[in-house]
Amino acid sequence: MIGLLQEQGGAGPTGEDKKLIGLIGSGILKSLSPQVLEAEAAHHGLRLHYQLIDLDRSGLAPQDALAVLPGLIDAVRLIGFDGLNITYPCKQAILPLLDEISQEARAMGAVNVVTIRDGKLSGHNSDGPGWAAGFQRALPKGDLRDVVLMGCGGAGAAVAHAVLGMGAQSLSVFDRDATRAAQLAQALESRFGAGRAKVCEDLEACVSRATGFIHATPVGMLKAPGMPIPAQWLRAQMWVADVVYVPLQTELLRAAAAKGCAVIDGGHMNVGQAVLGFGHFTGLAPNVERMDAHFRSIVGAF
Repeated sequence: MIGLLQEQGGAGPTGEDKKLIGLIGSGILKSLSPQVLEAEAAHHGLRLHYQLIDLDRSGLAPQDALAVLPGLIDAVRLIGFDGLNITYPCKQAILPLLDEISQEARAMGAVNVVTIRDGKLSGHNSDGPGWAAGFQRALPKGDLRDVVLMGCGGAGAAVAHAVLGMGAQSLSVFDRDATRAAQLAQALESRFGAGRAKVCEDLEACVSRATGFIHATPVGMLKAPGMPIPAQWLRAQMWVADVVYVPLQTELLRAAAAKGCAVIDGGHMNVGQAVLGFGHFTGLAPNVERMDAHFRSIVGAF
C-alpha cells in the first residue's frame, strides 16, 4: 500500500505549518481538488499537499480494488496523513475502518471526508451540506414547497437529505430503478417524518407542479451529453439545479435559463464540499468567494 502512495508522488512528513491530505477513489486523476485546496491553503500561509490515490493503478476493477482499502488506511496512518477525501467506490466501504462517524454520515451511510488526529480517523459527509451551502449562496430565497429529485444514487441521496434538512415541505424522488427510489423515500421518512418524501411514479406530472427540480444523474456530463427531461416540461416559475459540474452549463441548465428558470450549476455543490473539507482538514475558515472563483477559472479548461 505504501508503494501505491509512493509511485504517485508521496509527500514528506507533516508539521504545524503544513498538511498532507489525500483523495482515495477510482478514476480521480483529473480531480480539481488539489488545485482548489492547495491554492486556498497558500492564501492562509499553509503548505498543503493534496495526494491523489487512484485505485485504478492497482490494476483491479473498482469493486475488487476495495480489498486493498484496509491496507491503504494502515499506510495512511503510518505515513502521517492529516485527512482524506473519499469517493467512488469507497464511501461505504470506509465506514468499518473508521474510529468515529458523524451523525450526518451515519444517516447517509457514506463518508467522503476523513480527519486524522493522533492516529484516530473520524468520518464526515459533506455531500449534502455542501449542496445546501451552494444552494443558499446561489438561490437564498428558493421555493422549497414542492421539490422533485431525479436520480437516487449517492449524490442524489445526499442532496435529498439536504433538501429536507433545509425545510422542504415535500420531496418527490424519481429513479429508473424503482426499488432504489423506494428505499431512499423510506430512509428519508424515517429521518424526517412521514409525508415529507414520496416516490414519483410519473416524472412529467411531478415536474409540472414542482417549485424546484434537482437533476442528479450522469446525463449532461461530457461523456454522457443530453437532456434528462424534455425542455417543454420546464416552467419559468420553477428553479432547476444540476449536480453535474463538467461542463458547468449543461444542456438542462441552458434550456432552463431559456425558459426563465433560476438555475444552479453543479459547481456550487463542488465548491461547498471543498469549503467544508478545507475547514475539517485545517481548522481554518476559508474564503468561499475566492475558492469559488478559483474553481470556475480552472473548470472551464475541461
